[in-house]
Amino acid sequence: MTHRLPALLACAAALAFTSTAAPAADIVDTAVAAKFNTLVTAVKAAGLVDTLKGPGPFTVFAPTDDAFAKLPAGTLENLLKPENKEQLQNILKYHVVPGRVMAEDVVKLTSAKTAEGQSIAIKTMNGKVMVDNAHVTKTDIVTSNGVIHVIDTVILPK
Repeated sequence: MTHRLPALLACAAALAFTSTAAPAADIVDTAVAAKFNTLVTAVKAAGLVDTLKGPGPFTVFAPTDDAFAKLPAGTLENLLKPENKEQLQNILKYHVVPGRVMAEDVVKLTSAKTAEGQSIAIKTMNGKVMVDNAHVTKTDIVTSNGVIHVIDTVILPK
């Protein structure tokens, strides 16, 4: 029986190793890996990297690079200037809801209070979800400190 012990221990070690999933990256690292280049640039300019790398949990409605490109010409460049840091922070915080809100929960809501302080409107029509005037195009990108839902338009506080 003792001659099988090393084989059993090796088997147990292999199972333990293969069943331990690598932890998901945080929101910022996930956004970098997913090539949300403009969002990451804006988060850095706003000084929100440490916040979004924090424990959370956070739900981020993340605009794509194409969403930022839809802003009027010069808007993004203007927001990225140091003198507009507070305005940029408010816009980005408007895309963040405290807590982890998965897609199955989002569809049950009509609004959600953002980290900026105002609420975003949420509506579901024909199986599609809208957040303010943005369509949610991808859901439930799980991170170590929250979840990301991809949107096709930058949403702005009132």
